[in-house]
Amino acid sequence: MTIKEAEQMTGLTRSNIRFYEKEQLISPDRNVKNGYREYSEEDIQTIKKIAYLRTLGISVEDIRRLSRRELKLYDVVKAQSKNLEKQLAELENAKMMCERMLSSAEIIDYENLDVERYVADVKDYWSKNSNIFKLDSISFFYMWGGILTWGILTIVCLLTAAVSFGDLPAEIPIQWSGGMVSSFVNKKFIFAFPAACIIIKFILRPFIWRWLRINIVDSDLITDYITNYLCFAALSVQIFIILYVKGIIKYVTIILFLDTAVLIGLLIIAMYRMAGKK
Repeated sequence: MTIKEAEQMTGLTRSNIRFYEKEQLISPDRNVKNGYREYSEEDIQTIKKIAYLRTLGISVEDIRRLSRRELKLYDVVKAQSKNLEKQLAELENAKMMCERMLSSAEIIDYENLDVERYVADVKDYWSKNSNIFKLDSISFFYMWGGILTWGILTIVCLLTAAVSFGDLPAEIPIQWSGGMVSSFVNKKFIFAFPAACIIIKFILRPFIWRWLRINIVDSDLITDYITNYLCFAALSVQIFIILYVKGIIKYVTIILFLDTAVLIGLLIIAMYRMAGKK
């Protein structure tokens, strides 16, 4: 059957079906005459299985492993059930606390909020909500991925290009091989770096987000982190080219090493704090 018929049979959109195919969860045959996909009844049932498991919050990667018989469905569903129970318990507790506050005869006010009035043992209550504080403890991680940081990186890139442009030679290096410059371009290329930051943010970012959202809960956070890191790398290369031309730095590996150290350092700190350590 055609993709249109598959849509009608499954109740899903064409983009969903194409996505499952792209992720190699289904492999419809091709019509040798026209090259169109032909979906079998087995494909239709597989699509329904995938869609159903996705509604349960099961990741595409786990579904892929299920299809390869690397995991057992019972184990996956049991693990997901436990995760959902935990989430529901946390939500129910938060709802109960909200209702307790709203049931008060007095109008609640931030300035006069007395936490001990609603929580008998504050330390125990903090402990039960430790996941929230773990996220709070990596607020710097959100800051690094924020729009403000991206804006600063882009502006610095642009200012660096504008300030250095007059002192640059007619051609600047962009490629190195064995420690020697292998390719030059017009010095106007120095403005390509702030342009790259804009392209990374508004064109590349959606593709990174789409790839990450399949299996990662905090895909927005990580996507913004990667986006800003790429802009940071662009700024670093731009600065290296300027310093290279001026004879201050000769090896690009120094810049790459520093960039990598910053990336790994921030990730380690984030993971350390998310683990509840101080």
